[in-house]
Amino acid sequence: MDLRRVVGLVERSEALAQLCVIRDGEVVLDRSWGVPADARFLLFSAGKPFTAMLVHRLARRGLLALDDPIVRYWPEFGEFDKGGITLRHVLRHRSGLPYVKSIRGDALNATRWDRSVRALARARPHSAPGEVCAYHMISYGFLLGEVVQRVVGRPLPEVLRSEMFEPAGMRHTWLGGPGSRVPLSGGPVAMRAVFNRRLVRDAVVPAATVAGTARDLAAFYQSLLADGSWREATTPTSEGETDQVSGIPIRWSEGFQLGQPGRERYFGSGSDPLTFGHNGSNACFGWADPGRRLVVAYLTNRLGGGPGRPPYQAALSDAVLEAA
Repeated sequence: MDLRRVVGLVERSEALAQLCVIRDGEVVLDRSWGVPADARFLLFSAGKPFTAMLVHRLARRGLLALDDPIVRYWPEFGEFDKGGITLRHVLRHRSGLPYVKSIRGDALNATRWDRSVRALARARPHSAPGEVCAYHMISYGFLLGEVVQRVVGRPLPEVLRSEMFEPAGMRHTWLGGPGSRVPLSGGPVAMRAVFNRRLVRDAVVPAATVAGTARDLAAFYQSLLADGSWREATTPTSEGETDQVSGIPIRWSEGFQLGQPGRERYFGSGSDPLTFGHNGSNACFGWADPGRRLVVAYLTNRLGGGPGRPPYQAALSDAVLEAA
């Protein structure tokens, strides 16, 4: 693969960044710009698939069932007729509980796990389960993560490390806890100020504060291609629908965003419908294309410009696809 154009795009961005590309199981590019190879970036929502695939893995072992109501594992969650909400609804962003009262309110509670899950347990759903596709920006990780903790009996960061990160060889990735991260730049001032605070960076917010390297993120997607487990989580669950929170059409599955050929989105206008991955705050992304046997992970400290504006990500992904 000739990735010179790809490298040029990253260099012209003048951002601190890491990029890893794997083809046919072999690393063909692993570069860092302005930071060491083991520098850890916040992944934001690009870390959501870790918890999603953990839930799928536990289901495969029979420790839980995706179509079970959440109240089976978390009885307090049943207030206000939420007994019909299943794990599968959450995985699809269709639980009717994309937030408690507002995303801002969820964000204010996010650094306190107990407060966040208690608020979700007491919340009224905004729509019937399965009815509306609405991105669970913050609630996603707490809803799934609380069930995992109750089923396994250990804190979510420990379970992610032993069940997901270590088996995939992800030595520099973890959720919460002290440790250096690359400071953020660009983007909305308020968002940058919040996520540069140590209190927030070190908090256990599974939908937003996983930190790691591009090489680790690529290793995660390569492990899914290698063991075939991607298939259980990539059946499309929305086609042509406008997501009610992000305001844009997103092809969701049960844990990933999917490729949208012809659309300038995160995985490129040339992406295959089978491509699966996840964007993180219009800055970071990771994705895999099973047909091309291709994995791409890009991390940066420069925040994006809003949910409907990912042209740089699309251009970078399309450049990789062209090289492949």
